[in-house]
Amino acid sequence: MNTHVIEGKWKELKGTVRAKWGELTDDEIEQVAGEREKLEGIVQQKYGKTKEEAKKEVDAFFDSI
Repeated sequence: MNTHVIEGKWKELKGTVRAKWGELTDDEIEQVAGEREKLEGIVQQKYGKTKEEAKKEVDAFFDSI
């Protein structure tokens, strides 16, 4: 899914993001606003992942939707 589509459908995707990454707060999800790099950074920070691990996880998530 391309970046523009993700940003456009972010409100619809928030619930799916919450289900995948339950430790993210509503404020963090709002801050992401569909921006892949922001989501990668928050996932990396919250879950103690490397940058590469977070990128792969976020890429796999967006590829699956």
